[in-house]
Amino acid sequence: MASVLASKMGLNSLRRRQAKTFNVRIVTMDADLEFSCEVKWKGKDLFELVCRTLGLRETWFFGLQYNVKDTVAWLKMDKKVLDQDVPKEEPIVLNFLAKFYPENAEEELVQDITQHLFFLQVKKKILEEEVYCPPEASVLLASYAVQAKYGDYDPNIHKPGFLAQEELLPKRVINLYQMTAEMWEERITVCYAEHRGRTRDEAEMEYLKIAQDLEMYGVNYFFIRNKKGTDLLLGVDALGLHIYDPENKLTPKISFPWNEIRNISYSDKEFAIKPLDKKADVFKFNSSKLRVNKLILQLCIGNHDLFMRRRRVDSLEVQQMKAQAREEKARKQMERQRLEREKHLREEAERARDELERRLIQLQDEAHMANEALLRSEETADLLAEKAQIAEEEAKLLAQKAAEAEQEIQRIKVTAIRSEEEKRLIEQKMLEAEMLALKMAEESERRAKEADQLKQDLQEARESERRAKYKLLEITSKSPYSAAPLSPSALPPDLSFSTENLSFDFKDTDMKRLSMEIEKEKVEYMEKSKHLQEQLNELKTEIESLKLKERETPLDILHNENTERGTSKQSNFKKLTLQSTKSRVAFFEEL
Repeated sequence: MASVLASKMGLNSLRRRQAKTFNVRIVTMDADLEFSCEVKWKGKDLFELVCRTLGLRETWFFGLQYNVKDTVAWLKMDKKVLDQDVPKEEPIVLNFLAKFYPENAEEELVQDITQHLFFLQVKKKILEEEVYCPPEASVLLASYAVQAKYGDYDPNIHKPGFLAQEELLPKRVINLYQMTAEMWEERITVCYAEHRGRTRDEAEMEYLKIAQDLEMYGVNYFFIRNKKGTDLLLGVDALGLHIYDPENKLTPKISFPWNEIRNISYSDKEFAIKPLDKKADVFKFNSSKLRVNKLILQLCIGNHDLFMRRRRVDSLEVQQMKAQAREEKARKQMERQRLEREKHLREEAERARDELERRLIQLQDEAHMANEALLRSEETADLLAEKAQIAEEEAKLLAQKAAEAEQEIQRIKVTAIRSEEEKRLIEQKMLEAEMLALKMAEESERRAKEADQLKQDLQEARESERRAKYKLLEITSKSPYSAAPLSPSALPPDLSFSTENLSFDFKDTDMKRLSMEIEKEKVEYMEKSKHLQEQLNELKTEIESLKLKERETPLDILHNENTERGTSKQSNFKKLTLQSTKSRVAFFEEL
């Protein structure tokens, strides 16, 4: 039995000696990556491999996070991966996340991939309610998230219900109002429709610009105690250190900007912060665990370094990245303008084509109507000609009968009737014959006049037929596409997208124009901020009547109180830092 156990132990040790690699799964906000790493690799080697794979150059914002018992830790760059407290099961799962947040996302985030990863991480934190977001801001942020995913709003494509499967609002916000999913979608869609023309990158940046003004954005919270044993919350973010009441994560009681802090250190569970002001005492606090102190120190050092870095001249690498980003932005903007022009020209061409088709159909209808009129004229002329012929024949027949009656009168007059009765009868017959002859003559005259009238009508019908034929000839002789000629400037010479159309030369005039546009954007920033606030107030007013007050959370109540007082994240930070460092340290000790 002992020999079997020894052989197994020898086999296991042999396997460990032979294992030269280990497997790692990196979970990013966008996808999962798997790597085979060498056992000698340090955290830096693995981190750089992940960044190269993602095409990420702004590495200073990110880190590799893993869970340790009831807290989190970040992979140390200068220590071997396997020598750290990472999970031992393979593949080793590490989360690639933003460790430090920018003060101003629009100015600091250069690469699109950096911006995209921040957008996904901030969005996740808001939806999972790790960052408090008021309802009206939640709706506006959701509309930018929809713009980033679906592009411009098109009512023919984005019909009611297209957001039914999307998670866009925190559950806290949904439960706070008596609104159905359809009503929320309608509110979001109204805002979404206003974002037309924004690209995915622009929509994500607008999302971050709104999110960075949220009170809990970018803040890492830790439970601490001061010398008096008071339970407090320490908040670490890009601006400095903040002390909160445990029941209020929105509004800090005290803040210490990074430029006021000289030194940070800890011993066991005690943390010591030395202010730059020599008159101020070192203030100390205790955390729950040594591991938490290590994490606090990492975050403090990293945020302090970035704080100072922002206030120095950019390094050559950052200058190069920003120059490339500006060129890329200029190229994309010019490309978008070109596509917009081509789209506009194409739409004009389509409108012109539709107008020509409409005109063609109109001419075809006119030609059809002229043909029908011509056929009717021909039928009328044939009928009048037939009637005229009949009237002429009747007139001839009546004239013949009148001649015969005249002959009969002459024959009766010549014939001698001997008896008086016969004479009377003959006279009577003669009278009747004369009257009949008179009637015949009148009828003949009437028929002759009618024949003349029919001839005149026939002449008019033939004249009408001649005019109809001339009009038809005039219509059919026109080209249907010559009705609305287009100038060369109205239509593109070639609507196909060739490689020539996709090439550009960056001229000085283009760059100057771009610079002017950038300056114009800066001038318009304040107006946009004002518009944003008005938009948020309008959204809040629209849904306020549907709020269920009894479902408000403590954070909702605190946010409403701050709003009523006109307190914002920035104004409160400025107010807190107006006091001297010494007085703030003393206040912290007395809490």
